[in-house]
Amino acid sequence: MSVSTNLRRRAVLKGAAGLAALPLLGFTTEVRRGPVPADPFTLGVASGEPTADGVVLWTRLAPHPLADDGLGGMPPRVVDVEWEVATDDRFTRVAQRGTTVATTESAHSVHVDVAGLRPGGEYFYRFRAHGFLSPAGRTRTAPAPGTLAPLTMCVASCSNYEQGWFTAYRKLAEEEPDLVVHLGDYHYEYGARDGGVRRHAGSETVTLADYRRRYAQYKTDQDLQAAHAAAPWLVVFDDHEVTDNWAGAVPGEQAGFAARRAAALQAYYENMPLRAWARPHRGHMRLYRRIEWGSLATFHMLDTRQHRTHQACGDEFGSDCREQFDPSRTLTGADQERWLLNGFQRSRARWDVLGQQVFFAPMDVTAGLGRGINPDAWDGYAANRDRIISGLVNSPVRNAVVLTGDVHSHWAAEVRERLDDPLSRRVATELVTSSITSGGDGSDTRADVDAILPDNPHIRYFSNRRGYVRTRISAEELRADFRILPFVSRPDAPVLTGASFVVPDRTPALL
Repeated sequence: MSVSTNLRRRAVLKGAAGLAALPLLGFTTEVRRGPVPADPFTLGVASGEPTADGVVLWTRLAPHPLADDGLGGMPPRVVDVEWEVATDDRFTRVAQRGTTVATTESAHSVHVDVAGLRPGGEYFYRFRAHGFLSPAGRTRTAPAPGTLAPLTMCVASCSNYEQGWFTAYRKLAEEEPDLVVHLGDYHYEYGARDGGVRRHAGSETVTLADYRRRYAQYKTDQDLQAAHAAAPWLVVFDDHEVTDNWAGAVPGEQAGFAARRAAALQAYYENMPLRAWARPHRGHMRLYRRIEWGSLATFHMLDTRQHRTHQACGDEFGSDCREQFDPSRTLTGADQERWLLNGFQRSRARWDVLGQQVFFAPMDVTAGLGRGINPDAWDGYAANRDRIISGLVNSPVRNAVVLTGDVHSHWAAEVRERLDDPLSRRVATELVTSSITSGGDGSDTRADVDAILPDNPHIRYFSNRRGYVRTRISAEELRADFRILPFVSRPDAPVLTGASFVVPDRTPALL
């Protein structure tokens, strides 16, 4: 790739300022700015859900992002939005273009499901509405079936606007990944609190307008916009997209919470690059799904919130929880568990990757911290986890990797066939990404490590710094680099590699 092409790609990552001089070839030349009072592309662009011949393109029109009604300052009318996809970042070789509509009912969000692209291709895309031009984004399609081309992937979770600057998103974008997997807590529902690095706008999110405004505030962050513009995303939510530690299958659920959850899921769909089939219906949405990346990897994206039953002994660590759990309690629900196990049985990929939210491997910190186990994680749903591990063992799955977020720290773990037997055979590895900002700067001390690792020999790495995980997956191995930032309380931190591991083909061990 030429130096000039690299420079233009950097301009894409910098957003609209780097693209002001690019030609508007293919777009209509008529300027109709009357109904739109200012530049509506303040929230950037995104893409997601790549297939071998397509991808979803996203934007949302919001000339005044924090408008009280949650509609971003848009007029209550349908607005035509033009889009185009090109094979070059100057948009001189346009592959497809078209026009869609943005409506008030969807907060003027746009989800364009593009098909007919070539497999394994790099593309650039942008939008235009009423004479205003969006920033450009870079995306790519998945390789064709049978292809084992390497994949560079970054994994992220947990970005609290008040607790730090989103520098990690910028550094992630500069990795120029092929794919970004986001594992939840994209935003936090809390109202403005004193003592943070920045402040949330408004009170705690409860209504649809609240959630729309909160997404808008996060998406005005230029570092987050750069991460979205750098690569297609696969997303799942965790709890804070609705409220802390919520569970879906709660008997006698209060009507007030049901309305809140419906509002949160509607706003989530509006603000993520998801396909139309994920649109919420009656307060629920279908989020678990499979994505094929050639024959190299199959991604099983899980939903561990909507289908879970509530914990038997609360949401906090507890030394007496293990004996209290009802074996019928579930994180996945019966239908999703069956779907996942069927996927294992049909696996033909070199790597099967579970994208999910909460710690999968067991973790006993009773001796170190006196707190027992975490009932919000898979430890609280041991029978459900045992069935999934058994399904892995008794399937054609060749290499299993679990990707996890939620806990605001980096971890690397090996998953054993019998979790209570450290000598039983390894069946999978788990890579847990730290938060983008949640928890503030964090720390790395010997005391932190000594409190956890001696009691958990299957856990190979722990760091309480912020960051993300960068992986390089090939036919022969998976390499994971735990990328850490020394601080998030001020912008422009450098990024370092805290640890690296290699998982060889057919060897579920962290080497």
